[in-house]
Parts: sequence; C-alpha cells; structure tokens
Amino acid sequence: MRMKKSFLFISCEEAKHICDKTQYGEATSWERIKLALRLSWCRVTRAYSNKNNKLTDAIEHLEIDCLKNDERHKIKQQFEEELTKHQYNQ
Repeated sequence: MRMKKSFLFISCEEAKHICDKTQYGEATSWERIKLALRLSWCRVTRAYSNKNNKLTDAIEHLEIDCLKNDERHKIKQQFEEELTKHQYNQ
C-alpha cells in the first residue's frame, strides 16, 4: 500500500529546493509556509538554510572591481591593433 503524500510536510530535498528559490525571491507564499514548517523541526534543513543565508550575504557584500565597458573596449582595440601589427610582420 502506498502512503499518501502530505500536502503540508515536504521532503528534505524539496525543502532545500524551496530554500534556494526563497533566496532568489522565486518561492510562493505557500512554499515559504511549508519551508517554515520544515525548518521548525528539521536540523538538516535548518543548517542548509543557514549556510545558504551566509553565502548569499557574503556574495552581496563583496566589492568586486571589474573593468568598465569603455576600459574593456579600449583594451580590446589595443589588442587588435597589436595583433594586426604582428600579422603584417610575418
């Protein structure tokens, strides 16, 4: 006999998936309710959620220094000029 899946209780894997969706603001209200219920009693899901939150916070607070588009374009243009010079010298 097959057990009926509860509409309120979710598996650990489903909870992790909903946790990921919640991080990106993609979880529905019902999914967040089911996740909150799971988090209230499951240590594994709670640990996963805490690690997920720490990772998200770390990424959001990174100060990444990248090239601006005009800088990238200038470097590309210089590279192409040098490449053209070397192709004609061969």
